Amino acid sequence: MIAFVRGEVAAVTPTSAVLEVGGIGVELICTPGTLATLSPRVGSRERATLSASMVVREDSLTLFGFLDDDEKAVFELVQTASGVGPKLAQGILAVLTPDDLRRAIGSDDVKTLTRVPGIGQKGAQRIILELKDRIGAPVGSRTTGAAAPVDPWRDQVLQGLVGLGWSAKDADRAIETVAPEAGPSPDVATLLRSALRALSKA
Repeated sequence: MIAFVRGEVAAVTPTSAVLEVGGIGVELICTPGTLATLSPRVGSRERATLSASMVVREDSLTLFGFLDDDEKAVFELVQTASGVGPKLAQGILAVLTPDDLRRAIGSDDVKTLTRVPGIGQKGAQRIILELKDRIGAPVGSRTTGAAAPVDPWRDQVLQGLVGLGWSAKDADRAIETVAPEAGPSPDVATLLRSALRALSKA
């Protein structure tokens, strides 16, 4: 089992990052928030370390990458709930931090969970029922994402939204909605979550 991957950031796509490890490019599927922290490192020869979770299927081996072990643990835990696969688990972490998810489950907050594309009211209730006694209390983990220059954040949020299945038109509309929140040093992960919330309410 691969617990983590450390290497130079060779490439970042809307849905994945490639880390060069010993001359081999290892692709990890990541949330937009994680990718936003890696994009500035492409070509800089700066090394990054991602916690990793391998999902094994009959026809594929897929590595998912995370900023820390807490995200990884929550990713693996939520997949134990009925109807939650790796894609939906990653979608949850794209919208909610691990502690946001813990608070939502602990307080039976169905509304917060339904902000995640692909989770309806019944699905949210099922996740709460099945994970409430196992996910634990908030641990005070840091918010994912990193500050980015003013100009690039729009493209990063756009790539994240499109990677999660939204159309470019919807993504542009959501970006304009959250633009006032950006400020001089925008946090791309936070803006992406705000954009997803705006789209879910539309």
